[in-house]
Amino acid sequence: MKKILVIEDNLDIRENLAEILELSGYEVSTAENGKVGVETACKVIPDLILCDIMMPELDGFGVLHILSKNALTYGIPFIFLTAKSEKEDFRKGMSMGADDYITKPFDDVLLLETIERRLEKSEKLRQTTATVKTVETFLDTVRGFETLKKLADERESRMYKKRDIVYDEGKIPRYLYVLKSGKVKIYRTNEDGKEFILNLATEGDFIGYTDLLKGGNHAESAAVLQDAELILIPKDDFLNLIYQDSEVAARMIKMIAANVSEREQQLIDLAYNSVRKRVADALVNVYERYEKTGQHKIDLLREDLANLAGTAKETLIRTLSEYKSEKLIDIQDNMIIVLNADKLRHMRN
Repeated sequence: MKKILVIEDNLDIRENLAEILELSGYEVSTAENGKVGVETACKVIPDLILCDIMMPELDGFGVLHILSKNALTYGIPFIFLTAKSEKEDFRKGMSMGADDYITKPFDDVLLLETIERRLEKSEKLRQTTATVKTVETFLDTVRGFETLKKLADERESRMYKKRDIVYDEGKIPRYLYVLKSGKVKIYRTNEDGKEFILNLATEGDFIGYTDLLKGGNHAESAAVLQDAELILIPKDDFLNLIYQDSEVAARMIKMIAANVSEREQQLIDLAYNSVRKRVADALVNVYERYEKTGQHKIDLLREDLANLAGTAKETLIRTLSEYKSEKLIDIQDNMIIVLNADKLRHMRN
């Protein structure tokens, strides 16, 4: 029986969807907001997700962003439910990796046909052990390839301390890194030595695959923010797996497309958003990633948070002070506690 997760804040719509799907032979889980939806998705690992866009706690775009970065959930077909029909919403959702849209009020037959179509397209992925759902299943897939048995038998797990460099910009890439625990920042440095943080990797994320696939040297650097354990997959083994398994290749392409879209949005935000919006965006991004791993206090260095927001450390501290006076955040023992995530999300939009 296929499992479907419905993330919808409207009780009547949520119950109506659950009833229709259950009558159609699906096992249904429901969540009343985006935050609960992310937690439920990681717990039940559904075969397909139906998700509203406008929700409290965490909107649909935030849900898709988090799940697409998690090795447990990034390959799950994702369909947006929305009462809006603006082209901007459709374009943003599809560019982030959504598989389809259904507008509300929806036709029951159209809803079921859309779900069936998306499940059929992913059926091959669901039936093969090559599905990359977790670090371990990713590594286990190579047992089906004679030339890659060493990948499972000789994989290396390495411990890194805070501030250790995982790899440097300009160096030759040698591994695909899988983050088992801890946090790692991905960043670039200009000629004056100033950092700009491109991404914050957390448990379950893959690191370094873009440089391995495009060839050439690392275009960015990676350093440890919290003590981390990383699995190192040799470059040749990873590339052989990509070349021999089209399904794994398709998943990596989808991840790259999502990263490109995210980078483009970062550039737009840096060019046009105010400092307050950029800091709000950085806080929300970090907050959502920390929440995913069960950590509720942000212990990121102010310098790193400033680099993520694309501003000076002094400006960041001043903005955080404003947020604290507005009761959007609290600061305890130099750690940031988000008190009103919804308002911060609204500020960045």
